[in-house]
Amino acid sequence: MTAKLPASPLGVFFRMSIWVFILALLPACSIQKLAVDRLGNALAESSSVYASDDDPDLVGAALPFGLKTIEGLLAQSPHNQGLLLAATSGFTQYAYAFVQTEADFIEDTDLSRAISLRERALRLYRRAMGYGIRGIEEVRPGFADLLKTDPDKALAPFGKKDVALLYWTAAAWGAAISLDKTNPALSAGLPTVEALIRRALELNAEFDAGVLYDFMIVYEGGRPAAGGGSVSRARESFTRAVQLSGGLRAAPLVSFAETVDVAIQDRGEFKKLLDQALAIKIEDAPDQRLSNILAQRRAQWLLGRMDRLFVD
Repeated sequence: MTAKLPASPLGVFFRMSIWVFILALLPACSIQKLAVDRLGNALAESSSVYASDDDPDLVGAALPFGLKTIEGLLAQSPHNQGLLLAATSGFTQYAYAFVQTEADFIEDTDLSRAISLRERALRLYRRAMGYGIRGIEEVRPGFADLLKTDPDKALAPFGKKDVALLYWTAAAWGAAISLDKTNPALSAGLPTVEALIRRALELNAEFDAGVLYDFMIVYEGGRPAAGGGSVSRARESFTRAVQLSGGLRAAPLVSFAETVDVAIQDRGEFKKLLDQALAIKIEDAPDQRLSNILAQRRAQWLLGRMDRLFVD
């Protein structure tokens, strides 16, 4: 009987290391490219391994190796859509969960380090954006130029299978804008970010248990009304995200509390939602284990800052 590697980050990277070793032995020809392409497709489908892990520190330590391996493979197969998606989602998640979040947590005690981490997070988001745009261009060549003149035509070729790419590209782009609000060239891409998410919602609103609506909570609730934001639309997205997750994801609860309740100074709802997030049992949603652990860490941190976030 053949032993099966455990579904863990170390298992993934052990398999990846074997593949990289094998690729190094293959001649630089179509056989090698075929192997790279197969690995790229496998990597694009491996996110569930990380999502179900219960050790964020282990995942955070393992991800850099995996991301650099993906970049190395992309150098050999630059048009591989699986690798481009893996790079886009991987760099975005690593930047938020293990770089930007650390900056938030240490800002009160080490401002200089926090600033440095946010600068690094921005660079990582921009790198993720680059891979995402490359992936989008593989589906729709000339996408960026066409989007300016005919958005519907630019987005028409995308199907349900492209939702993950649309989402992660928008997430990386939106996160970069949020960290560099004074950059007009970057902020000019906000309509594109919205267009990507709107198209993703049209194609598969239920994607990943409602994560598209998590994005809309922040997008609608994080902008003032004068800038096109809407608390009511953010609340609608929140309700939908909770429904689609069956109440088993902490992220929408934390996002709404941090983005909307702080803005409207609703201290009571803020605490209520964060308490609900902390009450979610990690083992009730194994496929959301890592996300829930990270969201609960943030919920605990936010509760500790209530007196700073609310004036009453």
